[in-house]
Amino acid sequence: MDRPRPDSFAPAAAAQRQFLRVQSREEALGRLEDALRPGPLGRERVRLAGALGRVLAAPARSAADVPPFDRALVDGFAVRSADLAGAGEARPLTLKLNPEQLACGVVPALVVGPGSATPIATGAPLPRGADAVVMVETTDPVPGGIEVRRPVQAGGHVAFAGSDMTAGETLVRPGTVIGSREIAMLAAAGLGEVEVLRRPKVGVISTGNELVPAGEPLRPAAIHDANGPVIAAAVAEEGCDPVFYGIVPDDPELLRAALRRAHAECDAVILSGGTSKGAGDLAPDLVAELGSPGIVAHGVALKPGKPLVLAVAGGKLVTVLPGFPTSAMFTFHAMVAPTLRRLAGLPARAVSTVPATLPVRIASELGRTEFVMVSLVPGETGLAAYPTARGSGSVTSFAQADGFVAVEALADSVAAGSPVEVTLFSAHTTPPDLVVTGSHCVGLDAVVTRLAERGLATRLIAVGSQGGLVAAARGECDLAPIHLLDPGTGTYNAPYLTAGLELVPGWRRLQGLLFRPGDPRFEGRSVAEAVMAALADRECRLVNRNTGAGTRILLDELLRGARPEGYANQPRSHNAVAAAIAQGRADWGMAIAPVARAAGLGFLPVGPEHYDFALVARRRDRPAVQAFLAALDDPTVLAELAALGFERAGIP
Repeated sequence: MDRPRPDSFAPAAAAQRQFLRVQSREEALGRLEDALRPGPLGRERVRLAGALGRVLAAPARSAADVPPFDRALVDGFAVRSADLAGAGEARPLTLKLNPEQLACGVVPALVVGPGSATPIATGAPLPRGADAVVMVETTDPVPGGIEVRRPVQAGGHVAFAGSDMTAGETLVRPGTVIGSREIAMLAAAGLGEVEVLRRPKVGVISTGNELVPAGEPLRPAAIHDANGPVIAAAVAEEGCDPVFYGIVPDDPELLRAALRRAHAECDAVILSGGTSKGAGDLAPDLVAELGSPGIVAHGVALKPGKPLVLAVAGGKLVTVLPGFPTSAMFTFHAMVAPTLRRLAGLPARAVSTVPATLPVRIASELGRTEFVMVSLVPGETGLAAYPTARGSGSVTSFAQADGFVAVEALADSVAAGSPVEVTLFSAHTTPPDLVVTGSHCVGLDAVVTRLAERGLATRLIAVGSQGGLVAAARGECDLAPIHLLDPGTGTYNAPYLTAGLELVPGWRRLQGLLFRPGDPRFEGRSVAEAVMAALADRECRLVNRNTGAGTRILLDELLRGARPEGYANQPRSHNAVAAAIAQGRADWGMAIAPVARAAGLGFLPVGPEHYDFALVARRRDRPAVQAFLAALDDPTVLAELAALGFERAGIP
């Protein structure tokens, strides 16, 4: 949305108010490389306790031999190997015991002379005269000594001084990211501190009048700031230290002050918001004031993420990410993170990809490379990549995705059934134990939570009842939640099952029309009267549901072909319908009773419906499926369903 720019804004930056020439990703990164030449920022010494995750800047050499003395590797007796030549089960040899016992930390006082032995514990120093240790299992006690039934070679069961590490030996080389194993080695070598690359300080600023910190109540038309926390966390993942400068409103002087402070105190600065073409977007102009060479890219041929700003001022990276969370994170990882890693001295992240099949068509925009987030589910012939909710403003779609598919700039779509390469967000991505694809219901949370308590991971993909049936028929899920009424028979769900699918009864829930209390078009009326009143009033705005949803089908039955204002508004959940009505963006819609109650809305019951599950029969015996079926009748789950107003099928 364009915001009016105060007249006091500095005119010197006016030349960069619009998008510069939109560049390809490669060209933009090339210009940034030429302007910044990123590399490590210097060195510092840190205590070993604070070295985890740091990049070693200089060779780490052992300060001492490890072990620093000859020591026993087993519990037994320190001996002279020559004394035991010829020992055997049939001819044990007897050694007298010296009057001391050696344990860890005990300095030997007696010499092991010919024909003698000293009791010794694992890790204890080897006494003078001894050159081996016999295991206690190969000996028997006798008065004043031991009988030894096996010979031992010189050096047997002994770790000699410096056999692990020698003083001055290079243990870890520069460029190594220090992990727990390296810390163990450095500590054993006696190093209390190491020289590491300085971690870049990265200033993070969130911009926008509409932003409120997480944890604080929202005022009208405000949203919680997701970008600040997620960008700071992502900066830390790339080996840098984030410094959050808070939320700055769209005021040029306040934003200028915050930007200049962050630029002075940090090695790089990241702002989010204020990149789009419009008179109210201040950030690019303020960035241009910081110094030369200034903005090197404003506008990159990416979707999401086109209005990205990359700049270099005073030898420091300054970037302005788009305000929507998905755009911000995609552009951060694609365009900013590689530079931050070079500043931190870290190698480029390894890219992990997996082949998959796209089960649905993806439409795209010509001229921009589009990154489409996907969730991976096991199919009959491999992985299926389901696109998550698209849109730059979706936070959950990014958090719940396993990776993304790149749609090239010259493609306007990718056909259903196409093979695709999925770039994973994490190399450690594992398939879920259970895949549930179809219509979502708040009651599912109770069931899935019970499975999570048992250590089972569930992937929920909300594509509507009909989409779930298609996924089940293709073997891309274990269960498909459905609530479809067959108009011909008046029966729910069973008529829609195809070969290989079984019906698992779920629960009954009440569908109805939602409206704001006191609305005379609905208050005190029957459903038929309310629908007639709503259709007669052209100002009465509907909020619909997505195609394929059982609720959408039920609502279409009531509308009988009518297409009132708002029909094209098609959110994917009952909660979204309630929110649109409660916030005044719509006046009526259809959803289940619990969400109406939670939102404080009026509710006209249309009728009970059956929310059941289409089970892929050949998957019934899978442990996760059996756990799901058991959870449906778990007393805790039943109590939660009842509290929501749902009645488990077949249970009074």
